[in-house]
Amino acid sequence: MADDLYTWLRALHVIAVIAWMAGMLYLPRLYVYHADAEPGSELSETLKVMERRLLRIIINPAMVATFGFGGALLAQPGVVDWSGDIWIYVKLALVALLAAFHGLLARWRRDFAADRNRRSARFYRRVNEVPTLAMIVIVIMVIVRPF
Repeated sequence: MADDLYTWLRALHVIAVIAWMAGMLYLPRLYVYHADAEPGSELSETLKVMERRLLRIIINPAMVATFGFGGALLAQPGVVDWSGDIWIYVKLALVALLAAFHGLLARWRRDFAADRNRRSARFYRRVNEVPTLAMIVIVIMVIVRPF
């Protein structure tokens, strides 16, 4: 029965992570287009709606689910050797980085909503790489467990 619970928690965690990452990869791409749109234009107003909905309906709930199911996994006996497994600390540090990035995405959305964006499309193209790089290292830490 405990194995069944662990398997279900792991599956739900992975589903939540996929949803969170999809949103974290897509929202900066919307910002690229929004940075080039004229404030008050039809495109700008449409992007504001898309960004708000993506953040509130997909990204925020997916992050909460990711943390909830991830925490439940960590609470399972024998999943992590806290005294010997370094990989979990690397993973958790990168998850904290992703949570901070999530906060930045929310702040930037508020700037766009108020027509106060001061960053270029090029800036958003570059920061769009942050979640990708973090995700690559996290997957390696969890699957390969090099440390």
